[in-house]
Amino acid sequence: MIETPVPAAPAAWPALPLAEWEDTRATLHLWTQVVGKVRLAQCPWINHWWHVPLYVTPRGLTTSAMPHGAGSFQVDFDFVDHRLVVDAGAAGTRTLPLEPRSVADFHRELMAALAALGIRTRIWPVPVELADPIPFPEDHVHASYDPAYARRFGEALVQADRVLRDFRSGFTGKCSPVHFFWGSFDLAVTRFSGREAPPHPGGIPGLADWVTREAYSHEVSSAGWWPGGGPFPDAAFYAYMYPQPDGYGDARVRPAGARYLAGAGEWILPHEAVRAAPNPDAAVRAFLEDTYAAGADLAGWERGALERPALRNSPPGQR
Repeated sequence: MIETPVPAAPAAWPALPLAEWEDTRATLHLWTQVVGKVRLAQCPWINHWWHVPLYVTPRGLTTSAMPHGAGSFQVDFDFVDHRLVVDAGAAGTRTLPLEPRSVADFHRELMAALAALGIRTRIWPVPVELADPIPFPEDHVHASYDPAYARRFGEALVQADRVLRDFRSGFTGKCSPVHFFWGSFDLAVTRFSGREAPPHPGGIPGLADWVTREAYSHEVSSAGWWPGGGPFPDAAFYAYMYPQPDGYGDARVRPAGARYLAGAGEWILPHEAVRAAPNPDAAVRAFLEDTYAAGADLAGWERGALERPALRNSPPGQR
């Protein structure tokens, strides 16, 4: 029997200072957009664009199974062994190494790998939610890949996904999966009150207003984690309401490191504050619960009909 060496256990909440991996983060953002647009092209439409995100795996991110003809295929980012795997089941697999390469090369090689498996798909090859986007086939600017920080990113995703899934479990109203939006490059979970919302003003760079209005067609309380490069420069958990009720930014929110960004209209809890907490899971859970409860109460949500406190407060292994 051949035994695979077991690597050292990663830090539960790895450090992700943006200055140390900003170029890699920017390149990964665009690579996930290429893969995400394949999912957008292949999957049946689901409300609020739930057919387009990626999902966290123990190794990174996946499209999950996407239909193609009478079969299916999926594309996985493996940030442990640093490879992109296109798996078409009995039709075969193709693997691309994750290494320093331009977005243009990544786009070309992924399309070639799909074609080699008999999967011909057309995507709109322009990034979204970015100012001054460069079309994928022309982008030779973004070409960085630091494997150590890519792996840290994957490890941080696993931790954030785990805590967000636990938070999601006590809500019985309409709620999104915990999923990774490649446009904004963040992990998110969204709860719904069940009531329609006023039309969203839009204005997101590189995104048509009608796309945003579909995403926010109903009242939401949304929370998640981004790896840096957004309204707050470093990695952080965030929470917001749409529409935002008066007084939301004045709420009392735990833990001590949480703060409200008036310009963004969001609460944030820096990733470093989570890492420094005596109990990181409890710190994140307090942040998620407090921001949700404050917003839901101020907006007059019917919380009694939307939550199951007994389930929400029980340990995960007893659910």
